[in-house]
Amino acid sequence: MVILGKLKIWKFPIYVTAQMLGAFVGAAAVFGLYYDAFMDFTSGILSVTGINATGHIFASYPGRHLTVLGGFVDQVVGTGMLVLCILAVVDGRNIGAPRGVEPLAVGLILLGISVSMGLNCGYPLNPARDLGPRLFTAAAGWGMEVFSTADYWWWIPVAGPLVGGIAGAVIYCLLIELHHTNHNDRPHEEPEEEEDEDEDEDSSLKDKYEMINMS
Repeated sequence: MVILGKLKIWKFPIYVTAQMLGAFVGAAAVFGLYYDAFMDFTSGILSVTGINATGHIFASYPGRHLTVLGGFVDQVVGTGMLVLCILAVVDGRNIGAPRGVEPLAVGLILLGISVSMGLNCGYPLNPARDLGPRLFTAAAGWGMEVFSTADYWWWIPVAGPLVGGIAGAVIYCLLIELHHTNHNDRPHEEPEEEEDEDEDEDSSLKDKYEMINMS
């Protein structure tokens, strides 16, 4: 959003901090609610690897088959797809989703990505979603193993989504947003004609939505 000029740069660190704190507190809440279960399952030994590993409940770790390059590409592609689809849904000049259904549409997009791309590393797709809980586990008893495991995997769910998010936004801007008709460039028309055109556009959109619903 910052790259596209849709979010002021001074708001960026506020969003980052809020999401990091939210993820950290969310992980703490899960640990607190299931503390007895954790202690019973692990006998009080919290680990990231081994038969009683529990670190993966909070943060993402790669599958045995996944290489560092494969994991980075996985996160770039997954996050890029997510951002591109979200921009298509919320773009006011794109047909997008019917008004009020945008949150459901984004949720279904995330579900589709998670089901189809979750095998490699659990689809973190958000640096805060992965790094926040990882910091909590490091402080709660899992130790620095959460950062060193799998050849220091932790940086991939942070760097990959950042690159993928920018790539998805740039692709949407170049292939779709820049090709929208600029209504400000239209020649001046009489008010009655403008009203007729607005009515035609509204009826056209309604027809499209009806066709989508019928299908």
